[in-house]
Amino acid sequence: MRDLAAARSFLFVPATRPERIEKAKASGADAVIVDLEDAVAPQEKAAARETLQAALVEDAGILLRINAAGTKWHDEDLALLAHPGISGVVLAKAERAEDIEKLGKPVVALIETARGLANARPIAAARGTRRLAFGTIDFMADLGLPEDGAAMAIYRAELALASRLAGIGPPIDGVTTAIDDDALIAEETRRALAFGFGARLAIHPRQIGPIHDALRPTDAEIARARRIVEAAETSDGGAIRLDGAMVDAPVVLQARAVLARA
Repeated sequence: MRDLAAARSFLFVPATRPERIEKAKASGADAVIVDLEDAVAPQEKAAARETLQAALVEDAGILLRINAAGTKWHDEDLALLAHPGISGVVLAKAERAEDIEKLGKPVVALIETARGLANARPIAAARGTRRLAFGTIDFMADLGLPEDGAAMAIYRAELALASRLAGIGPPIDGVTTAIDDDALIAEETRRALAFGFGARLAIHPRQIGPIHDALRPTDAEIARARRIVEAAETSDGGAIRLDGAMVDAPVVLQARAVLARA
């Protein structure tokens, strides 16, 4: 698994299908999330947990999405976290910082409710939190929103702010439900990037390529960023003039960020 703070793509695999883990890794996804929550029916959760524990190798390096705190499955899910093949936790419907801090492993806090969003800043600052993720579908259901449209902008902005204030990695945006629509996947990924997000959740291996392509800067953006950084490194530290425009420290920081994404 790529470093959690820098991962760009997180691919879900149902806990009932552990044989798909290796295929998910081969997709190019930066992280694989084995899902014990939405992907598993209530009557199958115990069996899924047992099957996963038996099948998971010690160096699997997966993230495990566990059921929300307060549900009847949560404590049993916690017992599974001792497995060495689980590198981190995705907490479904995260709503309280104290629920993060008891997990004992790196955490992606999935913000899926109004209460979770209201507590996004303490959740982001909680001991163990590495990223916030936006569970857009559940969130829209909780607020009664009909679509992932303009009304969602303020909520995405809050997650980006909470992440930055806590000094953690940029947030992870929700899934595109269309599996085969590369244009839509790219459009929604660029929207996420515009709000300060740095990654996407994915539900199918073929979504990984379009997500990575959309997150990657264009050749022109990379070339300009390199010129800005090179000009800054040869200056005396003050503002410089490049292509008829002034380039100061914030512009140089943006250019370095572009090169980091490249």
